[in-house]
Amino acid sequence: MTDPTAPSAFPGGPGLFRLDPAVAHLNHGSYGAVPLPVQEAQEALRAQAHADPDAFFNGVSERLAAARGRIAARLGADPDGLSFISNATEGANLALDAIPLAEGDEILVTDHGYGTVVEAAARRAKVTTVALDPRLPDEDAVREAVLAGVTPRTRVAVLDHVSSPTARLIAGPRLLADLADRGITTVVDGAHTPGMLAEPIAAGADFWFGNLHKWGYAPSGSGILAVAPAHRARVRSLSPSWEDHRGFPLSVEYRATFDYTGWLAAPEGLDLLERLGADRVRAHNSALAGYGADLLARIPGMTPLPHTPGLALRSLLLPPGVAGTREAATALREELAAKLRIRVLVWPWPGGGGLRVCGQVYNRPEEYERLAAALPAYLR
Repeated sequence: MTDPTAPSAFPGGPGLFRLDPAVAHLNHGSYGAVPLPVQEAQEALRAQAHADPDAFFNGVSERLAAARGRIAARLGADPDGLSFISNATEGANLALDAIPLAEGDEILVTDHGYGTVVEAAARRAKVTTVALDPRLPDEDAVREAVLAGVTPRTRVAVLDHVSSPTARLIAGPRLLADLADRGITTVVDGAHTPGMLAEPIAAGADFWFGNLHKWGYAPSGSGILAVAPAHRARVRSLSPSWEDHRGFPLSVEYRATFDYTGWLAAPEGLDLLERLGADRVRAHNSALAGYGADLLARIPGMTPLPHTPGLALRSLLLPPGVAGTREAATALREELAAKLRIRVLVWPWPGGGGLRVCGQVYNRPEEYERLAAALPAYLR
């Protein structure tokens, strides 16, 4: 029976999605899920493209600018400093290509960084990796650890805004200000912040990128890159564009016969969030993730990690020896999906990995209860 103190279900939440009701989808943070109204908006745009391709593609630049303006208004950003992108990895490559680097320069990353974003940095310069213990107690401890990793050759810092595995704030305002004072260019991976944070763009970052298709309810492959004014003239598309002469942001967005419908429908996702009540959704999702984490913390050997209040995702360390490698973490994740029909993120860590749960308007307390009841049998 559901705990009477459990958060209430979000009215109408499950009905907004086409998710399989037999599966407990507790991993919204990895891929998101597209609500039905946004799916319908994208399908209408696809119908337009199929009905008259010439009209659609000849006018797409202006439509992108209009959609970008709607996104900027929702995110509290300058539309001239934003560009649509496909995902965080693309954002990292665009940002790093725009930063002049000399022989011997170094890029600072952390061991919480997303793999392909870290790899983008490693392709361009020597990387210094800061180890962040998942059990660091607060934002100040994270800040001190990052600053301790700065060397005289550090020119760029690539940091998570909110870390994916450990679900905590890393690129906070004080840390970004301290790095700026040292003359270090900051590149912030905000994959999780649009839709989940009321102020999703990291203030003070030179470059910031985020996914709209996670917490912003946009179609898959919808992201945004924000660039400070001093860097915009150096941002170039990763491949030549017929709009290169117009400069950032359109030169980055325009991709000939690309499927633009996800980007053009992306504002519908943020509009839906506002209609549902953004603050109400965020409070519900955070409370639900916290409820699930509290249940899991009662399992012997599970250790809750410090978390940033208000986030819709929470992480715990698994018992020592469980999911210590990428292969072991993947195997446990897939076993839980196949045998329990529960989707969670299991992430590897030396000596023992971790497990992350998310909260979304389609989730119900009993899904977390089912996971907590069954998980101990898989931790031996």
